[in-house]
Amino acid sequence: MNTQPTRESRYVKVARIAYDLAKRNLPRYSHPKSPHRFTQPQLAACVLLLMYLDLTYRDMEEWLLATDQVRQVLDLTHVPDHSTLSRAFRRMRLSELTAMKDDLLKQMQVEETLIAGDSTSFRLSQASAYYQTRRGRSYREWVKGAYAVGVRSHLIVAWRSGVGSRPDFQFLRPLKRQAAAFGCRRNGQRDWLFLADAGFDAKGVSRLDVIPPIRRNGKLTDPKRKARADLVAQARLEGLFGQRWQVESVNSVVKRKFGDTIRSRSKRLQRREPILKALVYNIHV
Repeated sequence: MNTQPTRESRYVKVARIAYDLAKRNLPRYSHPKSPHRFTQPQLAACVLLLMYLDLTYRDMEEWLLATDQVRQVLDLTHVPDHSTLSRAFRRMRLSELTAMKDDLLKQMQVEETLIAGDSTSFRLSQASAYYQTRRGRSYREWVKGAYAVGVRSHLIVAWRSGVGSRPDFQFLRPLKRQAAAFGCRRNGQRDWLFLADAGFDAKGVSRLDVIPPIRRNGKLTDPKRKARADLVAQARLEGLFGQRWQVESVNSVVKRKFGDTIRSRSKRLQRREPILKALVYNIHV
């Protein structure tokens, strides 16, 4: 007699976590007089599954039609149309996604002493690199996703996004502000380090930020910048600064697992997709 517990599909696990997060952080319906055929948490969970599987809206509709276990977890009596999924994605707000992310991290009791930050670029074209090479044109448009990752938990604790090849230092303050809720504190004061490369060098760098200063004409003249360069050098010797590779690994997982392209056409939704991919990553981990 087989006494082993029944194995549960990872798709069912992701669907359950996404649905529970959505139910706690999203209103049940978008309007009192909406059709009420699907709830917003149901559609939000479907959109997160779509990102997890890296499918189109039409393919997601067919996938849901073929997976009765996922439909049961999501309490779906009908399969939403591809256009319904598209409208659900357009209605998702950044504040709602951030609330879902914070809820998940608080459940997991995330508290970090080291947080690493970096950005990665997503392509706006579905064309392959081979086609672009044969065409003789390089990519000119990108959507950037900037993530702050807890070194111990490997979870994304803060995110920002932007359109175009912008410098990373614009993300420094927003990432640190958002990540502060999940960093260690001692006597009410910040007690965690932020690790990043020289691209994040800006006026917002504090004494607890291990960020190499950019050398102007190969020199450092400001005493504060010299002291920070010495701090980074010491962190390299101790192996502390090397922990920054954690965020680069997370960037690689996000792009390999959930796709390195952006499917949306509007600027607002293009900025939203890197955030969705980051939330799906946290659910997946």
